[in-house]
Formats: sequence, C-alpha cells, structure tokens
Amino acid sequence: RMEGFGSYTLPTGTEYRGSLWDGMFHGKGELQRPSGGGYRALWDRGVATQGKYTFSDGLEYEEEKWHYCDGYDRRFYTEICSGFKPPGIPQLTNLDPPKIIPEGCYDCGDGFYNPKTRVVISYKRKFLRNADNDEHEWILRTCRKAWDLTTEHKPKP
Repeated sequence: RMEGFGSYTLPTGTEYRGSLWDGMFHGKGELQRPSGGGYRALWDRGVATQGKYTFSDGLEYEEEKWHYCDGYDRRFYTEICSGFKPPGIPQLTNLDPPKIIPEGCYDCGDGFYNPKTRVVISYKRKFLRNADNDEHEWILRTCRKAWDLTTEHKPKP
C-alpha cells in the first residue's frame, strides 16, 4: 500500500498530493481538480478533518460566513476584485471573456453539457461525467445555452 509523501491521480483527473498512510490520505494533502480548483486539508485515515476549498479564480469557500452570490450581492468574483465593466457591456460569467459554448450545449460551470448525449466534457474537450436526471434538469433550468444572445439597445442616429 502507498505510504509516505506522494501523488495519486483519480480516474476523473483529480490529483491528490500529500501524505499517505496504509493506502489512505493521512496528514496534510491537497486535491487538485483538472479545472483548477483545489481542496487543501488535514486528513485522518482518508477523512478530511479540516480543510478549505479554493476555486480556480482564487475565491476561497467559507462555510460559516459565505457572502459570495448570496442574493444580496450577485456580482461575480472577478467583479468584486476588479470592479464593474462600463455600462452596456454585460459580464455573463466569472470568466471574461466567457467560454464559447459549442452549438446545442450548455455551460455548466466545469465544462460543457450536451443534453442529447447527457455527457459533460471539460473546457479542454475531455470527458468528465454522465449527468443523472437531477443534474440534467438543473442544467436545462439554470445554465447558459450556446444559442443565448445578448442584445444591446442601439440608439437611432
């Protein structure tokens, strides 16, 4: 079994780097997601006892005092850090400019979702997962579609 300090890549592409004991995460270690986010934690026999998740853009998740996108302040994290764009220029996602979504697909946050095949692929076009019924319905209801267009008011000359 794995022991000592090392790295282990899961089938999903997520990589663990840190201490291992008897084949389990044990001690300080970090899970790095292929999309860039990571979970740094103190592990005890495979169970995280304390840790912190950091998104790929640097936003740190706080379980107790989470104020990001809470209904009162709906700015993207990049808008909180860098300020708003000039009036009339919308920011559709936290990434600016946003990813170009393949035709007929949805941007579900960690990749693109094709509702016909029910498959989520990464932004680099690698397989991530098959969506179950709940995720399928959530994506169709809430995520940005490839054919969504934003239109701006153009004043007459």
